[in-house]
Amino acid sequence: MTDKQSSLNLVRNKSIRNIAIIAHVDHGKTTLVDSMFKQSGLFRLNESVADRIMDSGDIERERGITISAKNCEVLWDGIRVNILDTPGHADFGGEVERALSMVDGVVLLVDAAEGPLPQTRFVLLKALAMNLEIIILINKIDRQDARAEEVYHEVLELLIDLGADDDHLECPVIYSNGREGIAKFSLEDDSTTLKPLMDTIISHIPGPEYDADAPFQLLVSDLDYSDYLGRMAIGRVHSGRLSIKDRLICMGDQGIQRPVKVSKIQVYRGLKLETVEEAEPGDIVILSGVDTITIGDTICTADNPVTLPRIQVDEPTVSMRFTVSNSPFVGKEGKYVQSSRIFDRLNKEALRNVALQIEEAPDGDGFIVKGRGEFQMAIIIETMRREGFEFCVGRPHVIFKTDEHGKKTEPIENLLIDIEEDYSGIVTETLLQRKGIMISFQNDHSGRVRIEFSIPSRSLIGYRDKFLTDTKGTGIMNSYIDGYEPYRGDLPGRKTGSLVADRAGACVAYGIFGLEPRGKLFVIPGDPVYEGMIVGEHNREKDLDVNPTRSKQLSNMRAAGKDNNIILTPVTPMTPESALTMIRDDELVEITPLNIRLRKKILPRAQRKIAGKN
Repeated sequence: MTDKQSSLNLVRNKSIRNIAIIAHVDHGKTTLVDSMFKQSGLFRLNESVADRIMDSGDIERERGITISAKNCEVLWDGIRVNILDTPGHADFGGEVERALSMVDGVVLLVDAAEGPLPQTRFVLLKALAMNLEIIILINKIDRQDARAEEVYHEVLELLIDLGADDDHLECPVIYSNGREGIAKFSLEDDSTTLKPLMDTIISHIPGPEYDADAPFQLLVSDLDYSDYLGRMAIGRVHSGRLSIKDRLICMGDQGIQRPVKVSKIQVYRGLKLETVEEAEPGDIVILSGVDTITIGDTICTADNPVTLPRIQVDEPTVSMRFTVSNSPFVGKEGKYVQSSRIFDRLNKEALRNVALQIEEAPDGDGFIVKGRGEFQMAIIIETMRREGFEFCVGRPHVIFKTDEHGKKTEPIENLLIDIEEDYSGIVTETLLQRKGIMISFQNDHSGRVRIEFSIPSRSLIGYRDKFLTDTKGTGIMNSYIDGYEPYRGDLPGRKTGSLVADRAGACVAYGIFGLEPRGKLFVIPGDPVYEGMIVGEHNREKDLDVNPTRSKQLSNMRAAGKDNNIILTPVTPMTPESALTMIRDDELVEITPLNIRLRKKILPRAQRKIAGKN
């Protein structure tokens, strides 16, 4: 099972391989894992299996993205391969960092047509910082616009740019079609299975290394919760063996020790959990009965309390205020509206996500949630509303800092856009107005161009919708945090105001039709409204109080044309992302399980006027 190394005490567990699959969003990680499952014999030949098995959450399946890192295991040639499928979106970088703390190597998956994108750089930098072994996998070689060899050289250039050593530059490369379950050492090979990839994982990724004389140690890298077992800690056994009977302690932050009584030890067998009596070094285990444990803690024996280095994650760059709803409709659509319920739910989210921080607002009005980006916030909002919560959120704000000279600094992002050449002018002009700095402009004369910008994070809040409008829906934009730089100056604000309902009631087609020349409406006939609720976007800069409940005056006289049917402009349903990008500082998004509404912080019209004068 083990093999002696050069050191007298260090050995490797050759029966296990722990790997993470890292890539930019939508490059095919989860689909590749599906094929690994099928070819490893996890399913019967005639068994019906859904696509993207690892994307188990409803939101993940609907959006086609991975939000949280998932663990699974496949058996290949008698060796257990623990696979961690990681998110590809930069806002969920905390999930990637947790996953990398449990593995010895990564499969860097890159689209054969798109090549390395911003998140590819982000996750690769994290893997290099941890000195993990790397396998390059050029995926989707079946695409008509595939350029596999060129993409491979782009990955090597990226490795050089990130300061990789010679060993990493000589890492193996595999070409694959993840959907069909095909992997090749070269494009000319006639392989029809994933055997080249799996064999490379076994031969190139080392088994977990540990000190044979060290006592039991486990770093908590993730948390889960079960209604039957309570909180569960997930982590890799760094050294020693674990048994239910062992007397354990938890080493928390600042060395605080707490006793731990593990009630059950589970490991992954395929997609399912299996209870075991003992865990060996290198195993990724799930421990039940650990109610007081948080991510980053070390579980060890009481006789040898030794702390492992805590998981280090990048600091949050965006903050948002969550408050209790004081809407006239409060409690009509949601089950959980109390402040304590909302706070407990946010704290539960922070326990599972080390990239989140929850604080009580300094003025006592709600809670401040700090995270990686507005998309991460939108996912939290969508998850909570599906669970029955009703609350309000404010506009996202970037988190500014002060440098050693007392000057204001702000988070800066590296932005890569891929657009048709005809739209490069308007996109470049807009980003320059938003304090962006062009870094590179690539035109391969195929009709599309790639432009790279350095731009403040606050400039991208609310920009995605405008970007899609400017590029007629054909543009692609990706970004990642590139550190803090001196403040680049004020940005132009939203140039449109809001159409605000001036009374309560139900919207009427006649009233909405009369407001359409004023701007873009968010409501349809029959929608209930209240005073202070935002029913549309005004064409002009100032807010306008309107009456969408106005109905046609009835009379006993009939005239030609008076009874014509009213045809209204269709309304696009509001999503958390679109709502967050729309509101201004004096506005809120009201979240309920059934609706997403925009509203003013101060609802009564008279009080808003007084506040505006002050």
